Amino acid sequence: MDLLQGLNSVQAQAVQAVEGPVLVLAGPGSGKTRVLTHRIAYLIREHGVPPYHILAVTFTNKAAKEMTARLRQLIGSDASSLTIGTFHSVCVRILRREAEHLGISSSFVIYDEDDQERLITQILKDLNVDSKQYRPSAVLNTISRAKNEMETADTYRPPTYWHEAVARVFERYDRAKAENNALDFDDLLLKAVELFRDHDDVRERYQRRYRYMLVDEFQDTNKAQYDLILHLASYDPNVFVVGDEDQSIYSWRGADFRNVMRFRADFPKAQTFLLEQNYRSTGTILQAAQSIIAHNVHRVKKELWTQRDKGPLIRLFEAYEEREEAEYVVNEIQRLVARGRCELGDCAVMYRTNAQSRAVEEAFIRHGLPYKLVGGTRFYHRREIKDILSYLRVVQNPDDEVGLTRIINVPRRGIGNKTVEELQEWARDMGFTMGSGLQYLAELHKEKGSLSETPFSARTAKLLLDMGQLLAELIGAKSRLTLSELLKLLLERIDYVTYLRDGTEEGEERVSNVQELFSVTDQYNNMPPEAALSSFLEEVALVADVDELDANADAVTMLTLHTAKGLEYGSVFIVGLEEGICPHSRSLDDPDALEEERRLCYVGVTRAKTNLYLLHTFRRTLYGSSEVREPSRFLMDIPPQLMEGTIVRSSLARPQTPSRNSRFGSGSKRRNRW
Repeated sequence: MDLLQGLNSVQAQAVQAVEGPVLVLAGPGSGKTRVLTHRIAYLIREHGVPPYHILAVTFTNKAAKEMTARLRQLIGSDASSLTIGTFHSVCVRILRREAEHLGISSSFVIYDEDDQERLITQILKDLNVDSKQYRPSAVLNTISRAKNEMETADTYRPPTYWHEAVARVFERYDRAKAENNALDFDDLLLKAVELFRDHDDVRERYQRRYRYMLVDEFQDTNKAQYDLILHLASYDPNVFVVGDEDQSIYSWRGADFRNVMRFRADFPKAQTFLLEQNYRSTGTILQAAQSIIAHNVHRVKKELWTQRDKGPLIRLFEAYEEREEAEYVVNEIQRLVARGRCELGDCAVMYRTNAQSRAVEEAFIRHGLPYKLVGGTRFYHRREIKDILSYLRVVQNPDDEVGLTRIINVPRRGIGNKTVEELQEWARDMGFTMGSGLQYLAELHKEKGSLSETPFSARTAKLLLDMGQLLAELIGAKSRLTLSELLKLLLERIDYVTYLRDGTEEGEERVSNVQELFSVTDQYNNMPPEAALSSFLEEVALVADVDELDANADAVTMLTLHTAKGLEYGSVFIVGLEEGICPHSRSLDDPDALEEERRLCYVGVTRAKTNLYLLHTFRRTLYGSSEVREPSRFLMDIPPQLMEGTIVRSSLARPQTPSRNSRFGSGSKRRNRW
């Protein structure tokens, strides 16, 4: 196979830039994944680089799987020797292998956001801190931002009185995680940087292993991720980063597009390539996108172009309120499908905030139009699935008190809060965690035939003994049963299906969800049992919204603009393009935040291949308040000749109430409003 065949000239140059640092600035739809995969194949096939020496990192499991699948087509079995994954998954592998250097156990569990909030809530209660003034989610976000900047509980310096309380929670939070043998997502990065920073021998070993490093979506890296790259690339700087500051939309989770500039400063000899040919969108859509993003100051100018024709004009529609906006979306999708211009699965409705989905969802339901909502309750976050995963986590790591507290009385077995508090107090006095204490009770009863030496009443002792014996049985079984067999044993021992079956349709759906878990665990049954459990828990902990998206489903996708990153659709509807929504009200007095809002709009527009609809309303009810709205300033940036419908001349002009005759349904163009 000619690995350069099918690449344009700039793509081919980037692929062949083998030695030294390389920065590829890739516009949307410019084939960056193709460049990454062909470069890896080129290194192996043309330069004899062993796959073992190549590391490729990206931001979603979906992107990593797509990269791996493409590489299997290019290089066959050699793809299995590559290290490809998200930053977090790669760090997990390293930390499990090198745990002893950090004083942690390799069997650590990974706390998701729900687990973290539960722990923070308990800590706030223990510290007698008002959870209304210090909302657990706000405290957690503050701690997360600090850790993304490489701050720890020891180095954190609170800037205000409010943050003083956060500092106390931060310290207790880290201590609790250590006691529970748990790490959160930020820890995975922080601990990996700490490992490379403080242990020269470990860092040099990984530098020698990963002689060639490739980074996708480089503009989305935070300080911890950038430091990881620097540590690994400092010995042999064959680091190939692909990104686009115009698509940097995650500053709220620590991403810093300025890392593109830092890369140029840290690697002054880096070769730079601009990928400007777009393979996705029509000429009209690209021209509109560039007219929006051109107003940003902090960017490298790119001239996107395509060999596709201009395509249809962008449809601009002003609805009277959100219900009319939603009806228009549904009617247009039905019209496009009826005329054979697209299928339901190739349509997407995008919005700035999750709250905007309500009106659109209601319209889809009224018309019986199938849709899939990205960002709803994810499979692994459903109550029944979280229960089972918590059981399995405790089996894997009995010190996980967050998981144990969740399931100690699920299904109900008479262990209430008072009993849990008694268990916690006794276990700590004995030098145990709760899980270890329960196992000790089982061993003590087996050895002496009673629990009379413990401070518990006969009834409480019996309840705790039953739980301890259950844990002991499951922990003993995990080393000899396949993962599916272990899951089956767990469900039978706690009679969980009977617990879920309450005679309602919702109960049956919950049973079906639990049964669906076997579809996942079956994939791990060829692995050694204990390794299978660890790998399974690790994988599900790192699943993101977009990873669960079924691209083959014949249904319209509904998702936020943030979630749309990396996806593409034949027909895209962006609703709520109004001042205060997109751009968001929080950004209006902050130039940097406003630039990010512009990038967010740019990302949404460039998801569209052929049909693009931009919608706004005269009046919108949001968060219980109905207000007259102004069209987004981003609409004013688009040249009027690229659009049909209501032409926005000024985002500062107050919309007039549209005439009843001008509302959609007639198929004629709307009147211009000045």
